[in-house]
Amino acid sequence: MSRYDYILDRIAASPFTEVPFRHLYIENVLNEADFQVLIRAPEIDVQPVGSDEALIEALHGLGYKEIQFPGTTTDLPTYLNWHRDRKRQKDINNGNCEGFGVTLRLQHPPETPALRELDAFFRSPAFSDALAQKFNLDTKACTFDFGLQKYLDGYEISPHADIRRKALTLMLNINPAPKAEALDIHTHYMRFKPAQRHIGEQWVANPHMERGWVSWDYCETIAQQTHNNSVVMFAPADDTLHAVKANYNHLVTQRTQYYANLWYKINPTDTAKARLASVA
Repeated sequence: MSRYDYILDRIAASPFTEVPFRHLYIENVLNEADFQVLIRAPEIDVQPVGSDEALIEALHGLGYKEIQFPGTTTDLPTYLNWHRDRKRQKDINNGNCEGFGVTLRLQHPPETPALRELDAFFRSPAFSDALAQKFNLDTKACTFDFGLQKYLDGYEISPHADIRRKALTLMLNINPAPKAEALDIHTHYMRFKPAQRHIGEQWVANPHMERGWVSWDYCETIAQQTHNNSVVMFAPADDTLHAVKANYNHLVTQRTQYYANLWYKINPTDTAKARLASVA
């Protein structure tokens, strides 16, 4: 048993939202008392610092480490140079993006007991089973990738529907700043503008074709996940367009999420290519 088992009930009881695509959205997924304890944990509520270098040093001291992640780099000197003068570096991230950031993930179990227990809950078979039942997934066919992450200023991923190997995406906002909901850090949930809907139609018609990132101008934002203590979960499909562009002062507070993916062990794109070759 876990103190967080009530999350399982909230997942089971919550209806799917269909706009702009099918997803599960739950506000106040954590009890308020639990949430307040968690966002005061030193691993989440990092004290303000005076420079990028001091922030990275503080995060490293807490056990965070920069990771390979879309929209970011692990090359800290390059990032620091770019962040001092954004015009100095171009096209480091993606041709559809103006910027890039750094994603840091906590590398060991948290020292704060409530946070350590939440971390263990998210890694538990009970949680995996709840996701499998809700999304009709065979978790034995998947691997699980999970972590507590902080995203520095400049982090940007242009609109995308996720690659086909991804079976499930989960993002839980757990931002420590009281005014975090007003910051320009939140995920956009989008759909193609009418003139660009043919791109999604191509993805539907060609399951052997990988989905790519597209221009911000091709899409319109229908909603943003601004609410703190909210979680979004969805099974990536040809219409699950989402994006983020963080523009904020990360020396005061940082965009913080529990982030998880389920990945298919066998890439559906490879299966579709093999099927196509067999009938050619």
